[in-house]
Amino acid sequence: MHITVGDHSARHLRRILRWYLASWSMTSLIDAAELALTELTANVVRHVPGRHCHVLILARPTGVRVELTDDCAELPHAPARPDELAESGRGLLIVAAVTNRWGVLPHSWGGKTVWFECDKSDEPD
Repeated sequence: MHITVGDHSARHLRRILRWYLASWSMTSLIDAAELALTELTANVVRHVPGRHCHVLILARPTGVRVELTDDCAELPHAPARPDELAESGRGLLIVAAVTNRWGVLPHSWGGKTVWFECDKSDEPD
């Protein structure tokens, strides 16, 4: 889905993600995936001119993959040592902490895709 995100968009995207994960019997992934999606959505709101992005939620045999693609060439990076008193700058550290994998794919046309994956456990939901 192609959307323009704003300050309250993460709430709606979390609801959609939660619905998909429940329908795919992956409820154990909801908390981590929602938190990571919230952080990536906040990055679009703060750093992407026009706040436009595409959101893709994919069921995988091992879990879920979520991608946010935008047209901003600036690549995000997690700070090596975040300022403990700063009000921002820790979002990607949170994404790294709650997901199994995350990354950034730059595109030749100048945009990028920021993605994360959460693996389901062998335990039933």
